[in-house]
Amino acid sequence: MVAYDDSSSVKVYTVNGAASGSSSSLPDWLTRKRVAKKGKRAVREHVEGTIDLIQEFEFPEASNKIRTTRDGHHAIATGVYKPQMRVYDLDQLTLKFERHSDAENVDFLILSDDWTKTLHLQADRSIELHTQGGFHYRTRIPRFGRAINYHFPSCDALVGASGPEVYRLNLDQGRFLSPLVLEGDGGEDVAGVNAIDINPAHQLLAFGVEGNGSVEFWDPRSRARAGILRLPRSQLVVSGSVVPPLPGVEDGNSSKGLSVTAIASRADGLSYAFGTSTGHTLLYDIRSPRPFAVKDLGYGLPVKSVSWIEGGSRMAGDGMVLSADKKVVKIWDRNNPAGNFASVTPAHDINHVHHVPGSGLLMLANEGIQMTNYYIPQLGPAPRWCSFLDNITEEMEDQTVRNVYEDYKFVERSELTKLGLDRLVGTPALKPYMHGYFLSLRLYDAARAIANPFAYEEHRAQRVQDKLDKLAESRIRARKAAQAPKVNKALASRIRKEEERVKRHEEKRERRKARTAEVEDGEDDDEEEVEAEEEAEHEGDENQKSGKPAKANLLNDPRFSALFENREYQVDETSREFNMLNPSFTAQRQKAKTAAVRAESDEGDSDEDSSDAGDLDQYNPRARPAVDVPGLVAAQRRPTKQPRMVAAAPQAEGRKGRAAAHSKDATFGQRRQGASSSKPRARSSGGGHGDSGAKEVSWVPSASSGAHDEDDMLVPGGGGKPKKNAGKRRVETFGAGMERGGDGEEERRQALSESERHGRTRRRSNVRSGSKNVFRGV
Repeated sequence: MVAYDDSSSVKVYTVNGAASGSSSSLPDWLTRKRVAKKGKRAVREHVEGTIDLIQEFEFPEASNKIRTTRDGHHAIATGVYKPQMRVYDLDQLTLKFERHSDAENVDFLILSDDWTKTLHLQADRSIELHTQGGFHYRTRIPRFGRAINYHFPSCDALVGASGPEVYRLNLDQGRFLSPLVLEGDGGEDVAGVNAIDINPAHQLLAFGVEGNGSVEFWDPRSRARAGILRLPRSQLVVSGSVVPPLPGVEDGNSSKGLSVTAIASRADGLSYAFGTSTGHTLLYDIRSPRPFAVKDLGYGLPVKSVSWIEGGSRMAGDGMVLSADKKVVKIWDRNNPAGNFASVTPAHDINHVHHVPGSGLLMLANEGIQMTNYYIPQLGPAPRWCSFLDNITEEMEDQTVRNVYEDYKFVERSELTKLGLDRLVGTPALKPYMHGYFLSLRLYDAARAIANPFAYEEHRAQRVQDKLDKLAESRIRARKAAQAPKVNKALASRIRKEEERVKRHEEKRERRKARTAEVEDGEDDDEEEVEAEEEAEHEGDENQKSGKPAKANLLNDPRFSALFENREYQVDETSREFNMLNPSFTAQRQKAKTAAVRAESDEGDSDEDSSDAGDLDQYNPRARPAVDVPGLVAAQRRPTKQPRMVAAAPQAEGRKGRAAAHSKDATFGQRRQGASSSKPRARSSGGGHGDSGAKEVSWVPSASSGAHDEDDMLVPGGGGKPKKNAGKRRVETFGAGMERGGDGEEERRQALSESERHGRTRRRSNVRSGSKNVFRGV
């Protein structure tokens, strides 16, 4: 159930069909088809958000007319497509049955107090009589019918058609009687009869005439015209709204173009309501030729329905009038036609409006699939068969929950603390909602001005900077610089890299498909394969040059343009939320930062050792890669002593040989011979020298030699100087604070018991088994 407040603060509840003001540009059948595709969720939302007073209160395409029986237990409606009549059981609030016909229905009457006997005027000039068992009889009239009514005292069915005749079909005798021929105003021809009304007090017949703007009254007893009422054409027809008469053919003083489209008489026998083709409703007292009230519906469309709302003391007032055109339904007081008691604008065009007597319920036949029911509690009570509507509407009116917060600002708790208004939590000044509060907009502006008095200056400076940036964009610049985003450059870079990766993958896949197709076709020529690969490599560039549209992403989607232009959307990559949502990116950034720190430290160490080590020490193939162990980082960063290769002093026998060895052009062999001749040969287990300058190196491992540097083992002699901490045990670190070795290791091992040192060696006894529900050793 949807409540609709009109301009006069009268609540109008939609209890069937679409709510007021919810019109859509899409046809009803297409909207329903889209809802059906969404599945059960859309159906559940529809059921939870609306109330259907009468089940299956609809037609496949549109509805034409709707009326209720005089006993108030059934409702009958006609519609299309296919042309059919549907009867609803109001006590059960559901469809009773449906009955199809050969032609579309124009109008129908309910002859009995219940639904069993109905008379239908069809669009194919036929009149059908239906009974409880179904179709009973069909007859035809000479012209296309427009309106039908029934005179109960004489059993005459009066049918208005597209001519001056009003056909009479006597249901008692079962034959047509002589028609009533309308003479018009001054004996002119009548184009047709649009409406027929029979006054319930004195049975006076009223016929609404097409074209001349008059209403003719006939006495059924004498079958002659009793009088004619001419509508004030000057008050109703606006200059230019009526087609001007043809000169020499039509009289300019005639009322051509003004027609009476609807008539309703009041039970007092004196008051009449007439609806015109110009969208006006006129109220007359038949004792006066002038209207005492004129109501303009405002759209200039022909009036579809006019009725007097009766109900006695239970109704809102005496003499309320309902008038409706294709767009709007208005209920107004006859004593105050300028105002509206209620105004309803349905979602679909109106074909017919029926007011349930003695209640505030309106039934509408419209151009939509669903027919519409509106309930106005202030107009009258709910009918007996839906009395629960009063309880529902009373409960809805008692609810004072304000769903629309006007002049309120939604703020979060953190923003509330920045403004210094967190002390207002729990007071009526803050209305809790979801993860924040609704705060008065005036109070919010005042608090923000106090908390940040320079907000306006900052805003002004920001606007000036934006204008300067916009002017700078208009200058000639490089293509890449023009595409560079203002904010979130890292995000844009990641998106571009991902696009390039996907593009390379697609090109590779297309290349593989093309190569596979060539192999299957037997084209194994090497030149053709090379050409295909070259074409595939340049395919991406050609597509870009041809102007093909790129795939939609965050960078080229205009909906997300503010993400790379507005500084308020800057992503804080140091926040906790960003790190939790992007753990891999955070880890890569931390790893890159650690690598940069290590690179800086390694550069510092290499600068210190460059004076001692020389250029030959820059590359060490035996160096192990860095291991991320906290305990070993410092040890690995210590500079290790590397072997140095120093050229031997060139010496030779004699002054001539020594000069030749020191010469710049001396070979390596001459220098080596000079070095070997300058010193006496000594026997060494580490190696020896040959005649040609070759050197032998041998290494004999010895347990007593102590811990030596690995690089020193390459020095002739098979060993090096022992390190200072050779007597100490090496400490092995396993991470998480665990280590083995070092001083005091042996004492700690001796302090442990045998079981603690080697673990359990015997089977446990007197304990609960893990696999059997028994105790071992019992």
